[in-house]
Amino acid sequence: MIPANEKATIMLVDDTPANLKLLEQLLKKEGCRVMQFPNGRTALGALVRKQPDLILLDIMMPEMDGFEVCARLKENEATRDIPVIFISALADTEHKIRAFTEGGVDYVTKPFQEEEILARVKTHLSLRQMQQELRKHNLYLEELVREKVREISESQLSTIHAVSKLAEYRDDETGRHIERTRLFCRMLAEVLAEKSRYSGSINKTFIENIYHAAPLHDIGKVGIPDSILLKPGKLDTEEFEIIKTHTTIGAMTLQQVRNKYPQNAFVNMGIALTRSHHEKWDGSGYPDGLSGENIPLSARIMAVADVYDALRSERPYKKAFSHEKSCGIIREGNGSHFDPDIVAAFNSIHLELAQVREQIKGHDIMSPSE
Repeated sequence: MIPANEKATIMLVDDTPANLKLLEQLLKKEGCRVMQFPNGRTALGALVRKQPDLILLDIMMPEMDGFEVCARLKENEATRDIPVIFISALADTEHKIRAFTEGGVDYVTKPFQEEEILARVKTHLSLRQMQQELRKHNLYLEELVREKVREISESQLSTIHAVSKLAEYRDDETGRHIERTRLFCRMLAEVLAEKSRYSGSINKTFIENIYHAAPLHDIGKVGIPDSILLKPGKLDTEEFEIIKTHTTIGAMTLQQVRNKYPQNAFVNMGIALTRSHHEKWDGSGYPDGLSGENIPLSARIMAVADVYDALRSERPYKKAFSHEKSCGIIREGNGSHFDPDIVAAFNSIHLELAQVREQIKGHDIMSPSE
């Protein structure tokens, strides 16, 4: 008896009606469904609608011989795994070698014995069934692995987010700055993605990475003394130089992670925007004095998001500015502090950014009357 969880479907392709009839009767007696075709073209056309578990294929046929039929099956990703048994009157070694070269799994010569055909069919149906079960099992395992990776990734992101908040609470008691800036970065990146010049740089992965990496931008502030970080007045030159080191402290901390995961795009972006979000378009920023497009794109986006939110927020050394005043300062920095393309993106969605800030404002924003 042919093994199968359900009835096996077998395709017969032969230009001799007597052979088709004999094989059909033999296989139906064993409980198989049979699809029979007198030539290769109609058989290939039928595969679009229904795929069999096994194909018994003649070689010598008009228009398209069995070798070409098999070759076409193997070229098509949807049909390449269907096992093909060649059945032919050609008994020479050369044709048998070619049959296997084209992708056949077996070769039976005519005239054939019924017991031999059934034994070959049974063997290859069993193999196919095991392969399909193995494929299902592998897919299940892959999904389990993906789920575990997702769990690990989400837990790591949650940890990073928590550490970022810990750094932020030292000079932003509401702890909402990183939530706002990550959203601002994603919104700005989505607008830039619509520009053709960024089509090769900003994709779905970039947008996802900048959203998750943005909270890292000020993580280096954990290394800055409170006496400087929380100073209510203007910093002197020495104190400002110390403040500037938060970019390199943060980047060096993340560099240790990259040493273990050098190909991790999220970590690499985190380093780039952490180190360079205080660089300026005209080269007057820090820590490296980068200018123009030498500044990583993620850092240029972060710069606009960070400055806008900082302007809108109250800090020990300043009061919060209105949306209008903050937008004016961003526009004044166009081409000097900020990348003009990102300022243009900012201008196109500044009302949406203001709305996000209203929704996630904590208690450090000015009231509308101020």
